Amino acid sequence: MALNYIAKYFDLNEVQRGHFESLIPLYMEWNERINLISRKDIANLELHHIVHSLAISRFIDFVPGSEIIDLGCGGGFPGIMLAILYPKSYFLLIDSKKKKIMVVNEIINALGLENAVGIHGRAEELKNKKFDFVVSRAVAKIDQLKLWSKNLIKSKSIHSIPNGIIALKGNLDIEKSLLSKSDYFESVALNTYFEEDYFKEKHLLYVQH
Repeated sequence: MALNYIAKYFDLNEVQRGHFESLIPLYMEWNERINLISRKDIANLELHHIVHSLAISRFIDFVPGSEIIDLGCGGGFPGIMLAILYPKSYFLLIDSKKKKIMVVNEIINALGLENAVGIHGRAEELKNKKFDFVVSRAVAKIDQLKLWSKNLIKSKSIHSIPNGIIALKGNLDIEKSLLSKSDYFESVALNTYFEEDYFKEKHLLYVQH
């Protein structure tokens, strides 16, 4: 399986390359049974979904031992992609849709990823568990993500930037209006990372905890 876009933008070792080569047919197969990705867009899986998810790694390099939660992971984006890239970090993927979490765990198991697990539930149900970062993709507006995340983020940071939320977004005008004046945030246009037209209207939004 050729990794046209992934290999273009990311330096992969042999294990990571093998995982991504296996990942694409796995998603193709599962998407026939459960609608993880729009049927109209499944042909664009590598660029629109995998590379898009990996944009987070251009903003931050997760350190070994870090713990990340993917809120509303859906079919596993971006959590599974990041787990492949960061085998020494731990990823918890959570979603309220049981069928999607079933597929997430099937894919994790098929790849043999030992640093990721999917659970069925909601963020507010998690007790006594905290993470360095909350990541999300196309889940909810930033004010809702802040509400869900307020008790999930560790106060002590081990990264070059403070812990917080890293969300992949489209247009940021509405998102920024939902932040308070006391919020520290940064945003990055994804076309600074990737040259394809798909990323012209895509952004990354980081909100410090």
